[in-house]
Amino acid sequence: MKKIAVVFASAGLLALAACGEKPAEEANNAAVVENVVDNAAEVVENASNVVENASNVVENTANAM
Repeated sequence: MKKIAVVFASAGLLALAACGEKPAEEANNAAVVENVVDNAAEVVENASNVVENASNVVENTANAM
């Protein structure tokens, strides 16, 4: 009877340990995905700024002539 109790206790502890690790990993992965999306949005915004700046340079050059 003691052996069965030890087996169930071990299985319960292993299940708790596994459950405790997976949500942390999933939350971490979600944070990484969110950071990637934020970074991609910033890259697009920066590219837009570069195009706008290039347009301003062309306009300023045309005005200087």
